[in-house]
Amino acid sequence: MTIHHHGLPLTPEVMLLDLAGRHVCISFATKRDPQVEMSLRMMQSIMFDCGEFTHFQQGGTVDREAYYNWLRPMLRPPHWAVVPDRIDGTVEEQRALVATWPFPKSRGAPVWHLGLPISYLIELARQWTRICFGSSQQYWKVGSPVWKGRMHEAFAALEDAGLQPEIHGLRMMNEAGNWPFASVDSVNIARNYKDREDMPGRMADRLDRVNPPKIFVPQRRLITDVA
Repeated sequence: MTIHHHGLPLTPEVMLLDLAGRHVCISFATKRDPQVEMSLRMMQSIMFDCGEFTHFQQGGTVDREAYYNWLRPMLRPPHWAVVPDRIDGTVEEQRALVATWPFPKSRGAPVWHLGLPISYLIELARQWTRICFGSSQQYWKVGSPVWKGRMHEAFAALEDAGLQPEIHGLRMMNEAGNWPFASVDSVNIARNYKDREDMPGRMADRLDRVNPPKIFVPQRRLITDVA
């Protein structure tokens, strides 16, 4: 079963009541304190995101110390958080950021960007029980043919190595039915529920029904990892 984390904030705020009992994603870059408090009381679990995607699009960098201070009173089971990352950063930059994580590994998930070497994915999978997949570089467009080829390569590499970390797909909720994700997130509801379903809970019902195939079947690897 794949857990679907629906991205906040939601407008108007009262509509958050219609998502009560779901799983949500709250970004440090776009957080609204009242919705954080409501989510801690009403939701099944929260995935906290560091906000790197927002900064990548709009400029700026994640204030790691502020992010960690914000997380500290809330990061208890079943909640977890994304370890700070650098979209389009090097492996060395990612390692340096991962090394700053001050909490138990069980409460965090580092990001493996599809543009990074498969060898780094295997390195993370040997150290962490949960890993986020992020789209980057030539694999930026989720669902594109080259993106799908890279995803097949990544999951096949984990299987070949005998590793089974929980994989979270960042911005990959539309792909939830195609890959063996433990969890996914998107801001689909926050952006589109008014135009599509009238109520966020109704849209969540439709999205939450989608689960991956029971068994991942590796296909011919379409891309060679040369790094």
